[in-house]
Amino acid sequence: MAPNEPTGQPRPVILAVDDDPEHLRRIGDELHRRHGADYRIVTARSATGALTQLEAMRESDDRVAIILADQWMPAVTGAELLDRAHRLHPHAKRGLMIEWGGWADGPTADAIRSAMALGHMDYYVLKPWKSPDEFFHRTICEFLHEWGRGDVSAPQELCVVADPRAPRSHELRNLLARNGVPHVFFATDSPEGSRVLREAGRERSLEPVVVLVDGTVLVNPTNVELARGYGAMTEWVGPAEFDVVVVGAGPAGLAAGLYAAAEGFRALVVEREAIGGQAGSSSRIRNYLGFARGVTGAELAQRAYQQAWVFGVEFVVMRGVTGLRRDGDRFAIEMDGATVTARAVVLAMGVTYRRLGAPALDALTGTGVFYGASPGEARQFTDGRVCIVGGGNSAGQAAVHLARYAAQVTILVRGPTLAMSMSQYLRAEIDAVANIDVRYSTRVVDGGGSDGRLEWIEVESDGVRTTEPADALFVLIGAKPHTDWLPEEIERDDHGFVVTGAVSHPAWPIERPPFMYETMMPGVFAVGDVRSRSVKRVASAVGEGSVVIQQVWQHLEAEPAPADH
Repeated sequence: MAPNEPTGQPRPVILAVDDDPEHLRRIGDELHRRHGADYRIVTARSATGALTQLEAMRESDDRVAIILADQWMPAVTGAELLDRAHRLHPHAKRGLMIEWGGWADGPTADAIRSAMALGHMDYYVLKPWKSPDEFFHRTICEFLHEWGRGDVSAPQELCVVADPRAPRSHELRNLLARNGVPHVFFATDSPEGSRVLREAGRERSLEPVVVLVDGTVLVNPTNVELARGYGAMTEWVGPAEFDVVVVGAGPAGLAAGLYAAAEGFRALVVEREAIGGQAGSSSRIRNYLGFARGVTGAELAQRAYQQAWVFGVEFVVMRGVTGLRRDGDRFAIEMDGATVTARAVVLAMGVTYRRLGAPALDALTGTGVFYGASPGEARQFTDGRVCIVGGGNSAGQAAVHLARYAAQVTILVRGPTLAMSMSQYLRAEIDAVANIDVRYSTRVVDGGGSDGRLEWIEVESDGVRTTEPADALFVLIGAKPHTDWLPEEIERDDHGFVVTGAVSHPAWPIERPPFMYETMMPGVFAVGDVRSRSVKRVASAVGEGSVVIQQVWQHLEAEPAPADH
């Protein structure tokens, strides 16, 4: 038996609800023909009947993969049913069913937009009107794919067994989640964890154990060993001379690498932690162009990574860049004991969240205090009390995701409003979630607990300090750029962000003016969150990463190409 293979579980459920018998028959037939072998297809003629079945399924611990509901049913609308169903089965994907052309009906269109904005559904589903209806099945398959990635009881590519309270356990799971690597996690003292350790010959291990899909066992692996285990490149292949080296594989760096390769440059992207950067930890990005149903940060990053790889971009992960200097007519990029050279460099290192400055909380980092919000951490705080520090989109996305599991989520904001820092669609979604509270003019000043677990935090509001219970604290404030290693020639602003396009700067060393994204070192560019005065949004970072390659090309046009280019 594989180490992460479930034993004797019944098939997951797909539930469809429609009060029109002909529509329900057609929906049921389509689902049975395509998915009946792997899923249990259940239908209901009324919302009340469906809720009764969903309650029974919860009592029997059935796994519900998808809930489909017609919008216009008597007594309870489909959107209302999906909202109530979410409380019973928070992991199920939810689709609001409409007839073909229903989007042109005013009340139906309003219902779709409202349900989407309030988080009552994942997306709308067009009812099948022919057989086979491949458009219908495409939506269902996408739902099943997304649900399957989050189904911890299903086999996954990697299995991690560790103490969930140990900081290294958090680090490993966070790296896997942010790099989009499907995995299942078992606590060391759980029945499943004990079984995996016994089969791996590590029954008494106190260290984290990772079992790969081929059965290889890694005991407390380093980040590099873990990356190699799931097939990531930690070394480049071939000569160490590149046309363009991109430092950082967040949205800006991925776009820069892709467009560099598309222009025919030999491009290397170096990433010290996770493909996707901070965006990779976002549980749901709903306002990125082209993804109508929204997309997780990890999935968006993996799609971009695969697209860039197909174009020929070379990647090196788990490598930190430590130095940058001129080397004749090239640049030398130093990283963890190795050096590569390039004709141009794009800085896309992104940022990390600032620390709170409370030693007692820093001591709990990775056990109850988390900087950033990895989706993989949410389940361990089921029915718990979770606090989030921050007022940006990342904080809002984390709150909505954590609210699926925690009994109470509290957002703590230093300012008097979210209007200037968080998108309106997220503010509306937060307002609609009953177990999310927002507290303004509030900051965290201390916290602590016992046995390595967070139990309380101390907050200050209007000069008054209070101590409150908390099982987890997620900190998403004050972006700090990764620029300490840069040479002095590259100017930074007072906060450490890289200054670009300084046309009138007296220290600019060459005759032509700098390009918009060029630093004070000609041939070195900066894009994305690390750039001074940039817009901290995924779409903006992708745009800058795409545009900068045109400027790199203009810079290199006057440079003689290497003889073997």
